[in-house]
This record gives sequence, structure tokens and C-alpha cells, in this order.
Amino acid sequence: MNKDQPARLEARLPARIYATVKRAAELKGRSITDFVVSAAHDAARKAIEEEEIIRLSAQDQRVFAQSLIDPPQPNDALRAAKTLHAKNVEMR
Repeated sequence: MNKDQPARLEARLPARIYATVKRAAELKGRSITDFVVSAAHDAARKAIEEEEIIRLSAQDQRVFAQSLIDPPQPNDALRAAKTLHAKNVEMR
């Protein structure tokens, strides 16, 4: 499916919820469809964002902060990555 191509979504709502959604859309000067699509999109983005946030325990936070304050010496893998990066940057 093309991301810009419209897709259909159907939902059955209890009459009281439909009335609330309809009233909210009217107050915002929007169609019910536009209001529902916008609200669903906002809620979906928020749900995705909340799941993608990295959560650290208090101990993990201390370890992370300490590594920023006093970083460990680079190991062989990091040195190799730095060398490879330098070569790739020079090639451009």
C-alpha cells in the first residue's frame, strides 16, 4: 500500500461516545472524520514514542553518567572503528 493512498478504517461506537466525539469535532470546527483521524494519529505517535524511550534503572543512570564524566579508555574495537571512519570520511 502506498503511504499516501487513503486506507479505510471502520469502527462501531456506543451512541454516547459518538455524541461526545461529534460534539468535540463541532467545537473544533472540524468534521468527525478529520477529528478522529487527527486524535488517533496523535495517540498512535504518543504510544510509539513512549515505547521507544530508553528507560534506565537508577544504577544504570549512575553508570551512564559516570562514563560521561570519566570515560573509559577506548578498546581495540573502538580504535578500529575510528580508523575505518577516518578512511571513509577522507574518501568523500
